[in-house]
Amino acid sequence: MQLIAKESKLTMSTREIAQLLNKQHSNIKVSAERMAAKGVIAPQETQYQDPQNKQVYTEYLLTKRDSLILVTQNSPEFTAAIVDRWQELEANQFYIPQTYGEALQLCADQVKQLELAAPKVAFVDKLVERHTLMTSTQVAQKHGKSAVWLNKFLEEVGVFNRAVKRGRAFQQWFVEKGLGEMKQTEVSHSQALFTPAGEVWINERLYSEGAL
Repeated sequence: MQLIAKESKLTMSTREIAQLLNKQHSNIKVSAERMAAKGVIAPQETQYQDPQNKQVYTEYLLTKRDSLILVTQNSPEFTAAIVDRWQELEANQFYIPQTYGEALQLCADQVKQLELAAPKVAFVDKLVERHTLMTSTQVAQKHGKSAVWLNKFLEEVGVFNRAVKRGRAFQQWFVEKGLGEMKQTEVSHSQALFTPAGEVWINERLYSEGAL
């Protein structure tokens, strides 16, 4: 499907319209030419290359108004389909402020989004500087929470192996992804420690689950 912005105006090609209506492009072109000759619509002639035979053919670009008129004349039952397609095109178009006031508002909205993301960005920035493993307590403290709170959350999202009754052990996938490591303490107890990548993963999951 083709979308062309010309002088800040969206257009739809007769080739795309033919595809939406399941009709021959040549028939849609003829219809557009007839309506243009009567002054009903004002299509813009252009060319495209067929991807299969590499031949160059003519097509027309129509504004929203003209494309709706063309479809209504050819296949009234497909008017809803063409309206839906226009809504998709318009939703995907970049918004360009038209006034100084709109530009300021857009800037303010973007600043607000950055402010909302700041805690998350700051958290990741701190992790970049770290190269040591951390306990649940240390990770939880960065969020002003307790290890009990964090461990319960990690159990719910499947990080810990519940088959291990004494202590805590990571699921194998968590270790294979480089998010955590199992280490032996001085008294030969197994301890689950998080890597910097694991901290980032936990932070992302906490935000996505709405736990923060």
